Formats: sequence, C-alpha cells, structure tokens
Amino acid sequence: MVFYNTSVRFDLDKIRIGLLNWEKIILTEEFVTNYIHDIQNICDNLDTKFYHASAVYPIHKLYGSKVYPYKRNKQTTWYIIYNLDKHGNVFINKIMSNYQTK
Repeated sequence: MVFYNTSVRFDLDKIRIGLLNWEKIILTEEFVTNYIHDIQNICDNLDTKFYHASAVYPIHKLYGSKVYPYKRNKQTTWYIIYNLDKHGNVFINKIMSNYQTK
C-alpha cells in the first residue's frame, strides 16, 4: 500500500503552480493536470516495484531512505523520496526535481 505524507500534497501543488506560471512556455490546464497525474501514477505503483533504490544525495536522505527517479524528459527528473516498512508499504515523504537536488 502507498501512503502520502501531507507535505507531498503541497509538493504536487507547487509543481502544478510552477508549471501553470512557467514563463518559458504556456502550458494548458489539461497538460498540467496530466503531468501531475503521471507523477501520482508512479507514486501509486511504488509498492509493486521489485527493486527500491537507496537514497544517495544528502538532501534526499533528509526525507527518506529510498528514492525513485522518474525521468520526465531529457532535462527533468522527479525524485520521489520515501520509506518502506517491513510489510512493503510505501510512505512517500517528498517529491523534488533534479533542479532542487544538489
């Protein structure tokens, strides 16, 4: 089962707002909704993954011990940071982009 930390909803809202207000290109509401939906689909299926990569970056380790990199395009990777319990339940704590990862 997959559980979302309350802060993840804020992360998704910030992603939505950022995409809708992006000055480089105008994106439609439909495109942005589908973009967010794609990220949520990845999150919702993390409990079915056979392999769970360990977090490497120090900033990721602040939010969890596991990370799933979702490469959206050649410039953008979304890192879904989470913990697992002994039953395989996923607890998502943070979603951040490669632009926030140092």
